Amino acid sequence: MKISLNWLKKYISLDMDPEKIGEILTDIGLEVEGMDQIESIKGGLEGLVVGEILTCEKHPNADKLKCTTVNVGGEEPLSIVCGAPNCAAGQKVIVATHGTTIHPIEGEPFKIKKGKIRGEVSAGMICAEDEIGLGTDHDGIIVLDNKAEVGTPASEVFEVTTDTVYEIGLTPNRCDATCHLGVADDLLAYLKINHELDGQVIRPDLGDLPPHENTLPFTIEVEDNVGCPRYTGMSFKNVKVGPSPQWLKDNLHSIGVRSINNVVDITNFILHTYGQPLHAFDADKVAGHKIVVCHLPEGTKFTTLDEKERSLRAEDLMICDGEKNGLCLAGIFGGISSGVTEETTNVFLEAAHFNGGMIRRSSTAHLLRTDAAKVFEKGSDPNITKEAMLYTAKLFQELCGAAIASEIYDVYPKKIERTKIELHYEKINRVIGIDIDKEEVHSILLALNMELKPVDQDSVQVSVPTNKCEVLREVDLIEEILRIYGFNKVPIPATIKSTINYEAYPNKKSIIQSIATTLSSNGFNEMMGLSLIEDKHVLPQLNLASEDLVYINNTSNIHLNIMRPEPMISGLISVLHNHNYQQKDLKLYELGRSYKTAEGGFTEKEFLTIFLSGAEKQEHWTNTGGSGQNLYSIKQWADWVLQRVGIHSFQADELEEARWDYGLSYRRGKDVLVKFGAVSSDILEHLDIKSDVFYAEFDLETLIRSIGGNKVKVAEISKYPGVRRDLALVLDESVAYANVQKAAHSLKSKILQNVNLFDIYKSEEHLGKNKKSYAIKLLFQDKDKTLKDKVVDKEIQQLIKIFEDKLGASIRS
Repeated sequence: MKISLNWLKKYISLDMDPEKIGEILTDIGLEVEGMDQIESIKGGLEGLVVGEILTCEKHPNADKLKCTTVNVGGEEPLSIVCGAPNCAAGQKVIVATHGTTIHPIEGEPFKIKKGKIRGEVSAGMICAEDEIGLGTDHDGIIVLDNKAEVGTPASEVFEVTTDTVYEIGLTPNRCDATCHLGVADDLLAYLKINHELDGQVIRPDLGDLPPHENTLPFTIEVEDNVGCPRYTGMSFKNVKVGPSPQWLKDNLHSIGVRSINNVVDITNFILHTYGQPLHAFDADKVAGHKIVVCHLPEGTKFTTLDEKERSLRAEDLMICDGEKNGLCLAGIFGGISSGVTEETTNVFLEAAHFNGGMIRRSSTAHLLRTDAAKVFEKGSDPNITKEAMLYTAKLFQELCGAAIASEIYDVYPKKIERTKIELHYEKINRVIGIDIDKEEVHSILLALNMELKPVDQDSVQVSVPTNKCEVLREVDLIEEILRIYGFNKVPIPATIKSTINYEAYPNKKSIIQSIATTLSSNGFNEMMGLSLIEDKHVLPQLNLASEDLVYINNTSNIHLNIMRPEPMISGLISVLHNHNYQQKDLKLYELGRSYKTAEGGFTEKEFLTIFLSGAEKQEHWTNTGGSGQNLYSIKQWADWVLQRVGIHSFQADELEEARWDYGLSYRRGKDVLVKFGAVSSDILEHLDIKSDVFYAEFDLETLIRSIGGNKVKVAEISKYPGVRRDLALVLDESVAYANVQKAAHSLKSKILQNVNLFDIYKSEEHLGKNKKSYAIKLLFQDKDKTLKDKVVDKEIQQLIKIFEDKLGASIRS
């Protein structure tokens, strides 16, 4: 949001450095994100001078061009080729000479250069309004009064004013500061308390509604008083639509609003003065001269000013005519059939207060984030509509030559009163942290236009103005007091007190943060996949029925039409995106949710996923080959996560899910902790991923639940070396890895410390039909002595016999 200092100075007396004012605005919660010095005319008028056209003749090579000689006060007249139809000898004009940079209303600035146009020399340019930022007219060149002196700088002919404009980061709770008068109220309150400034905000001089005749009467009917608590309107005749005066253009230009015409500019001026959106209708296009505020049936078609046909929702509040034809999406955007045009002479003007929640839902649903909608959704002041209408009527008379053609219609069945809040002095001091004198508290509240009524010695009842619709609680009032008192006046204490809080273990947030931090510090990048995916990615391998999916009516991107039912696909889409940008070596993880339907409702499941692809280590002169990621790589990180959270015992099973070509799952009883392995080649082919991807999926709820009963055990690190032996077991396809582990531990060996699977191999040619090979690592270690080979060999032979007898295994050599 932009605030003009010159505009503010209309309402309060400010004799202060603009930077200091910016600091104060930030102090009162209107954070200044930028501050610019601007000129009322875009780019200024530097280098432009008054010239006199001495001769004007037809161009020999172009019918629509003219060759002129122009006196600009130099030693010799300038030859200039001009295409304006109104160009004539004897005119005083504005000339841009060679080397001058001009700033058109639209487009980028450009420099005037001497050259030839259709064979004739042109040493400058005779300017039109829009070419130098003075206005939008391009019908011809600017013709000055004959009294203008040749050689006079254009900046002396046209008044160029400078202004300071503040870019304010307006937070959603500051509905009172959406306009210049609202900011002036806040700024003056601060200056009264902290700079002893006297006075009041100088509001626009309205006077009474001048005498008029009801020559264009209207009827107002509000069917939904919740959606529209107040509707104010008025009609005007003989409205002359045309350009706005310079002062109005300058005001709007300062805050980045382009001048359209006097009617539109007045409504924009009122919006940024009062924070009251207005809407002007061509009165002759309103059937029956009747306004009906209502809802139209679901699916009704309505074409807005941007020429787009929209399908209305039953909840959308509409402004209709007497025949229930839609005129305007209430508080958001007008319709194409009733807008004001250059031919308009009779106008009906609307100033209303609409329900903020209803406006936000409609503007979001139709993707219409207009200035009016933003004001209404924050909360407009319901008690300002009539004042804004009176000021608008005055401007319509002055700037449009309009005649007031009706009374002010004001449908306001239930007045919205000030919110009353009981404020306790003790709580003010407790929340802010310092003692503020009661009288100072009263002064601050009165400066904010609040009304006070004593309750007792310890509290006061405060009536909050209706432009502060977000001030509903005692703590909101305290925030208002602190803003005006000054955040910087609250001292930083010499001592800091804190309370030690004990949290039940396991603490979900802490555990997730620990996992994420450690993965990131080990070279992983965290990703945040879209929760929306295309239903074409729901492949048979995912084992999902259509009724399991949560469909979304996504109007901004119709292809992303379902919430992701599982996390693999959305993660693989991120992998593909990286591969397409030549980022092949990936270590990614995500903490997120998946969504499914369940028993007429929806379920959300939290997960941790890990994706590996490409080289395991970065290519280096000592590692030119760069081994690729494999099953053991993803297993390492699955094991690490479990160890990190204190889970050391679990059962391992070979993974038999279509989402993976091969892999393992770890479980405790029926609770599956993690599944990991190589992503199905069919899924990779569907997504056009051309390299292997290894993937691990943790169910966070199960993971956290499984931590609860674990106790931390501390053991001395053995000072004797371990011995590793590897075995390749050829087994039937039906034998699970869990059976291998179980068989190995049945030996009840005191020195067998660990059994680990590091490779799975399948080949009918080399192993036989329905056979597979498990490569396992066996780690032996004695905590009391160094192991000898013969002791380990004996254990190995015993294990081989167990594998042969119990599993029907054979050993690959």
